[in-house]
Amino acid sequence: MVIQSHGMPHHASRAELVASVLRDRIVDGALSDGSQLPRLEDLVVEFGVSKPTLREALRILEAEGLITVRRGKLGGAVVHAPRARNAAYTLGLILRTENVALGDLALALQRLEPACAALCAERPDRATEVLPLLDAVHAQAVAALDSSGDEFLAVSSRFHTQLVANCGNATMILVAGALESIWMAHAEVLVSEKDGRRPTMAERRRAVASHADIIDKVRSGDAAGVYRSTHQHLERSQMFPLGKEDIPIRLTGLHGFPAPPTGWTDVATGA
Repeated sequence: MVIQSHGMPHHASRAELVASVLRDRIVDGALSDGSQLPRLEDLVVEFGVSKPTLREALRILEAEGLITVRRGKLGGAVVHAPRARNAAYTLGLILRTENVALGDLALALQRLEPACAALCAERPDRATEVLPLLDAVHAQAVAALDSSGDEFLAVSSRFHTQLVANCGNATMILVAGALESIWMAHAEVLVSEKDGRRPTMAERRRAVASHADIIDKVRSGDAAGVYRSTHQHLERSQMFPLGKEDIPIRLTGLHGFPAPPTGWTDVATGA
């Protein structure tokens, strides 16, 4: 096989070119999740490269979390299709490496989640594909008003997850969803690390009322209105876990945060 360099830098090595071909096969589904790559000897013949070059290509893919190379008699390379959770972990890793503060993440969500809510309001099928889900989680929040603060916070978080997950734009779902998962993992820990205080009944009722207002605006198709309402709600609700502290983003000690992709090497820690 003649390795094509279309779309690759002119200085790309042969290992990078081989990795690019195999990466495309994984992403396109030609190599399915959980399947094994062909034997090393077969890939060497197919690509017309040396074993060291092929091994370097596999190391590139393994560092990206797309394969896991097994050593030994029962060795081989197992394929891992890209997952949304990989994006959350990668973003979290980059934000941590750049020493980004949690307040910076909160500000980003104050722009992205309202945009998702506006997209929900613009969906022509919102009556069947969006509103039943929002109504259901809102009913759960109302039912959880008198429950423990932890249960209410968990249900309230699901409302925000539904706004993002059902906006209908795959790119926004991936990006905003990844950032939201980082925020929620931090919020849970920050609340528990406070003096044990949970939202008061008045704070819970305000949150439920805000959710109801957001749902009403989605129902009526008021995209501009739901953007404003969601933005205002986030400004208020984010202050409860965040306070006024400039807390750095972290990846350890968090509950519910995605684990590193299989085969992932943490370049910041060497893990």
